[in-house]
Amino acid sequence: MNKIILPTHSAMLKADYIFGVATSSFQIEGERRGRCESIWDRFCEHDGAIKDSSNGDIACEHISRWQQDVELITSLGVDAYRLSISWPRVMNDDGTVNDAGLSFYQQLVDALVAKGLKVFVTLYHWDLPQALEDKGGWLNRETAVAFARYTEVVCKALGDKVYAYTTLNEPFCSAHLGYELGIHAPGLRSQAAGRQAAHHLLLAHGLAMQVLRAHCPNSLHGVVLNFANADPVSTAHCDVEAAKIADDYCNHWYIKPILEGQYPDLLAQLPKDVQPDMLAGDLEIIAAPIDYLGVNYYTRNIYQSDGNGWYEQVEPSAETLTTMGWEVVPDSFCALLRELHAEYQLPPLYITENGAAFDDKMENGEVLDVQRLAYFQSHLLAVNQAMEQGVDIRGYFAWSLMDNFEWAEGYTQRFGIVHVDYHTQQRTLKASAKAYQTMLFERKSSV
Repeated sequence: MNKIILPTHSAMLKADYIFGVATSSFQIEGERRGRCESIWDRFCEHDGAIKDSSNGDIACEHISRWQQDVELITSLGVDAYRLSISWPRVMNDDGTVNDAGLSFYQQLVDALVAKGLKVFVTLYHWDLPQALEDKGGWLNRETAVAFARYTEVVCKALGDKVYAYTTLNEPFCSAHLGYELGIHAPGLRSQAAGRQAAHHLLLAHGLAMQVLRAHCPNSLHGVVLNFANADPVSTAHCDVEAAKIADDYCNHWYIKPILEGQYPDLLAQLPKDVQPDMLAGDLEIIAAPIDYLGVNYYTRNIYQSDGNGWYEQVEPSAETLTTMGWEVVPDSFCALLRELHAEYQLPPLYITENGAAFDDKMENGEVLDVQRLAYFQSHLLAVNQAMEQGVDIRGYFAWSLMDNFEWAEGYTQRFGIVHVDYHTQQRTLKASAKAYQTMLFERKSSV
């Protein structure tokens, strides 16, 4: 298969449906000298933290190659580009504005808009200034206040040139992986820290929403959450209950306060010393109305009871796995979207990340990533099926535009539809990119 084919009458083929590609600042930008230190710079210095002992100092050199990358994005025929702003590139450690850093994003957004692209801007994609981490990071309530100030700087500079602002990308990862499990920056390992960080991240979202509403009333404003189905390994009661706990802890812990102004009942069942501190009124701030919800989806998770009333994750045994060890289960994607639709009064959805890492090989100047192409085909059909069943999904972003620094995996995992030679920075469209491109150009010619 070398094409992506949607049903002839799919709503995804209509002119107002948004297709895009996505990246994040730390993963592609490089140019370490042009910004302050982030928690990921510091984390990369820890022995064993990054699989290949790499860092984001150079990455894809997007800062110096941004004009070339804008042309690349445009050539794909997409409607939109989702990027993130580097907080430590825009703000100095003393709280003043880094004019050069802010100017970079102004130029980038202007160039994208000039190409007719809708720009989706994420304000926080995990690269917290280290200076704030030194004061407690997301364990410190003041970090949420600092985030609102940073948001004001950015939205005043970019205004309604930005089609949609996203406050946070995947607060679950920032809190759970960064403060609870320690496998992401800043590398803390504490359940209490994970829960407190989660609350302050959600508070930061709510405070930023107030700022965005005030200064950019003509843009869309929302948040991006990652979801993975929580499936029990068996029908045994203990495993089913464990999967429900995992679902609340990893999924509903973030969406429920935003959409309903309350945490799952699970919070009250946790020991008092791991429950987050919060003030009266916090949940009202967190539950500020959003214009859209971004959904990031890659795979499902399987759980069993740990024997002590909690859950533990089970490694998948499926034949079809990505190089991240993740199952390829498009049916679970459709099921997840249906379940969210049934459980919550949802705003319009955008699929803000969806993709897969495989062991791509460059041969004779080509990358025939047939597994990734099949992944996109099956998952786009899953989105289409969910839409046919009543889920309001307005757009889809492939993750990622290009191969990049994959956090704790370093450069060992390639998610891009564009291949990057890290020695030369040469960008090469993979077969998946060409198929995406062809589908998009055929859609435009038929509308």
